[in-house]
Formats: sequence, structure tokens, C-alpha cells
Amino acid sequence: MLHREGLPPVDVHLRITPGVHAHTHDFIATGQDDSKFGFNLANGDALRAVERARASSAVTLTGLHCHIGSNVFVAENFGRAAEVMAGFFNPLGLPELTLGGGLGVAYVAGEEAPTITSWAKVLHDACSGLGVDARISVEPGRAIVASAAITVYTVGTIKDIPGIRTYIAVDGGMSDNPRPVLYGSGYEAFMPSHPLADRSRHARLVGKHCESGDVLIFDAAVPEQLAVGDLLATPVTGAYGLALSSNYNKLTRPAVAFVRDGESRLVMRRETYDDLIRCDVD
Repeated sequence: MLHREGLPPVDVHLRITPGVHAHTHDFIATGQDDSKFGFNLANGDALRAVERARASSAVTLTGLHCHIGSNVFVAENFGRAAEVMAGFFNPLGLPELTLGGGLGVAYVAGEEAPTITSWAKVLHDACSGLGVDARISVEPGRAIVASAAITVYTVGTIKDIPGIRTYIAVDGGMSDNPRPVLYGSGYEAFMPSHPLADRSRHARLVGKHCESGDVLIFDAAVPEQLAVGDLLATPVTGAYGLALSSNYNKLTRPAVAFVRDGESRLVMRRETYDDLIRCDVD
């Protein structure tokens, strides 16, 4: 039992694991039974959590929440989760149901992701078909912000190994975008100075860190004229670029600028070496 002497109860939602396996990388799948997240529905933990929350004077249970994974491309996965959650939610008489996020976005050529509209229709149909009478919320973060940003690098070296491959190294890497290393995420690359140039040259785009696994794009298509000193950009880094960045190898984080109608403004300055040692104690 929870106690908060002298304090009013806090409104809470309980995160439920619905037992739905999303079609995404295992490291970002969160709704299956074997998950570190949420109260398991299948084994009764979810119901026990509801009962405990309702018996507590410290919290007021106002809703349920689920999240089946990130960068999910199959809208039906969300519909199945909504159906499972609705079946558990309806008898409880709660006012709010949050069906999470995870809607995928296209990172590389040939990928197609559901639109927010089609995603919403799948969830609406599932909930209305099962008579959910509550406020329904979702979390469409990646689908909104991912394509709003690009990461711009400077090419430092180009190393051609005849008969093997070409390596293009840039002044960043896994410290500013660990997604390719963590779960094999794909990206495209282009030259900001020639955004529509033919990209017929293939190379492995790597960072400057002391890891062979420091790879940004395993098979990057880039323009033939790309040379040392040129700028090279990877798009669709607005959701999990800066948010996952680190100072690995004591590399400073890059600056962030907003650009609109040909005008730019700095919104986060580039880190300095003084920033790296600001927490050190003499």
C-alpha cells in the first residue's frame, strides 16, 4: 500500500503490457509479454495493479496506457493492441485510455509508413467497434518531428580499398546518432550543396570514433563528386538524433539551428571542451 501523509492523491495511469508483438526491431518492441515495461495482462499482473491502485490513498487511478514499440510500420499492430486494451479497459469504468505511440516514419528510399490519419482511423475503428466510452489519447512524437531535422557533417577522409569497399569518414558518428549501431537503423545521405545530384557512388559512411562499429550508413549512396571537406547530410534525424547523443570519446555535441524561409537562428550552441569538464571536481 502506498502512503503520502498530508498530500493529496496523484492522478495516475497504469502502463499495461497487452501481449502484442510489433513488427519492429526487438530492441524497440515493448508490448510483448516478455518485456521490462508495464504490468503484464496475460498473467494477471495488470488486474492486480488496478486493484492495488484503487485501494491506495496516495493515487487516483484515472486511466490505462500501453505502448507496443517504436517505428512500427504495420498499422494493424496498433489496432490489435487497441482491441486488447479495450477488452480490459471497458469493465473498469475509467475516464481515459492512452494507446501510446510508435508510428513509424520512412528513413530510406522505398520505405512507406502509415500516415497519422490512417493510424488514427485504425485506432478509432477498433475502439468504437468495442464501445470504448472514454477520452482516448496517443503519442505521435516521431511521426511529427523526425522529418523536421537533418544532421550535417563535414567529410574528413575518403578511403578506397580496391575490391573491398570505400569508407567515407565524417566529423561525427555514433556520439550524435547511435541508432545504426544500436539496432541497424537505415539512413540516406546527400550533399546540401547539390541536394538533387545523382548518387551513383556507394560507400560505407562512418564516424570518427575508435570503434569499427561506428557506422552511420552501411551502404550509402552518395554523389560521385563528393570530396574531403564537403558537407554531407543525413535527413530524418529530428526524433532520435540529439535526444540520443553523448560525449563518447569526449567529442563535443554539435550546434542546433532552426531554419525557415532562408533564414536561420541558433537554438543550441556547439559544446566546448570547457563544457566537457564542467562537472569535474578538483
